[in-house]
Amino acid sequence: MPKKDSNYYFDAFAKGISYANEAAALLQNISENFDASKIKAQLDEMHKIEHTADGVKHEMMERLVKEFLPPIEREDIVELAHTIDEVTDLIEDVLLRIYMYNVTALRPDVKEFTKLITRCCADLMEVSRELHNYRKPTALLSKVTEVNTLEEDGDRLYLEATRRLYTEEKDPVAVLVWTNIYDRLEKCFDGCEKVVDMVELIIMKNS
Repeated sequence: MPKKDSNYYFDAFAKGISYANEAAALLQNISENFDASKIKAQLDEMHKIEHTADGVKHEMMERLVKEFLPPIEREDIVELAHTIDEVTDLIEDVLLRIYMYNVTALRPDVKEFTKLITRCCADLMEVSRELHNYRKPTALLSKVTEVNTLEEDGDRLYLEATRRLYTEEKDPVAVLVWTNIYDRLEKCFDGCEKVVDMVELIIMKNS
């Protein structure tokens, strides 16, 4: 393979994560400047980000089919590409639920969720920048730990937000709607954790 292509997969992973960052930033902006009348247009914008991210994954898979000797195992490339793409899908899924359920006002803690998701995706970007050093992973593992810590913060936020919902909200329909939305928000943290779990597996396989 030509030398200029030697980092192709690592660059593609970073590109995929950049779209997760873009999606997270959009979701945070929506939560901080919520206007129900704009949700459909914002959903279309989010879908464009998700579709572009899909293109990165598909291009990687097409490249992999023709690859003679990829830098890491094929199945690891496939799984990491999938988990990275899934983060963007999960972020879009939050906005889909807000649109589908015709939410007209957000609960205050949604802003905290979206800020934390943005931080998690930003740390994933740092992970991607260190991923080519998977054989010398000291700095990479430090970034992985940061994502795991944020995922734990997300779990605590989910726990407390859900408890507040069930202790404060009297409308059973609202409880049902927000239970689902909180679940989707929490899955964004899980998605980020899956990415770094896969990175840790790659490190272990190559240490």
